[in-house]
Amino acid sequence: MDTDNNAKIRIGIVGYGNLGRGVEAAMHYNPDMEQVGVFTRRDPASLALQDAATRAYPQSALSDFADQIDVLVLCAGSATDLPELTPALARSFTLVDSFDTHVLINEHFAAVDAAAREGGKLAIISLGWDPGLFSLNRALARAVLPDGTDYTFWGRGVSQGHSDAVRRIDGVLDARQYTIPVESALAAVRAGQTPELSTRQKHTRLVFVVAAEGADMWRIEREIIEMPNYFADYDTTVVFITADEMAAEHAGMPHGGSVFRIGRTGLNGDNTEILEYRLDLESNPEFTSSILVAYARAAYRLAGEGQVGCRTVLDVAPAYLLPMSDQEMRATLL
Repeated sequence: MDTDNNAKIRIGIVGYGNLGRGVEAAMHYNPDMEQVGVFTRRDPASLALQDAATRAYPQSALSDFADQIDVLVLCAGSATDLPELTPALARSFTLVDSFDTHVLINEHFAAVDAAAREGGKLAIISLGWDPGLFSLNRALARAVLPDGTDYTFWGRGVSQGHSDAVRRIDGVLDARQYTIPVESALAAVRAGQTPELSTRQKHTRLVFVVAAEGADMWRIEREIIEMPNYFADYDTTVVFITADEMAAEHAGMPHGGSVFRIGRTGLNGDNTEILEYRLDLESNPEFTSSILVAYARAAYRLAGEGQVGCRTVLDVAPAYLLPMSDQEMRATLL
């Protein structure tokens, strides 16, 4: 994928939470890109920006920047924001998002695809490490080992999407949700066994919550435990703590996990092959932001080819992600 080293990709950041700050930082590692600014629903003057070069604008001003932005990176929550925000902006901008509610991806894809095609734009959705990089590894492993079984384990770590979903509950001031693998299940798979595991048998969830004064903690706990697509299918423990405890004990955002494919090869399936892809992250949001930025480059290139509509990681060739020429890729990566 030959590139124009003189033309920088102009990036707009929508939202300035953990992901938005991660994208702002990632700009320093991608010299073929430049940041146009952060667009926020909050008062721009209230943002504590990390980089003195960053400019913040109201999100309502995005239409004024249509000719100045090549790709929008949407840094918002999957629970309530992205289902509305991504289709709304896909009519006017090439964009990427990190929508991560697995069971609703087809629905989200259809809405974004229709909007992007209406506006003649290109969008890549559900970027991150799962969905995202783990999705790619599941696909490759299944292609190579068609006779086999897939397993995915997440954690131990802080889930941004699940934490955000809890923070949306009335009476919750702050929350951190830890996804924890069931160690016996993980050990069995790593040993090459192929157990049948339900969702509940693979992971547990631990939620730390700072509640508003006078909030109904019983109601908050029930809303968390019974939340569909997030907690209802898991053994979930809710722990109420103070804001000081949250700041002291849960300021970090680590995460990680593993994708496995256990397959058989040989004429009679005599040989067992175990494929494992593993991540160990000190900063879940910064790593996810780095993935969004790489796919922003791909979105820019695909749009430059005249492609329109919605895509996922399964549709994008790796060559579109790298700021390298075809010759450099063949010389250094093959």
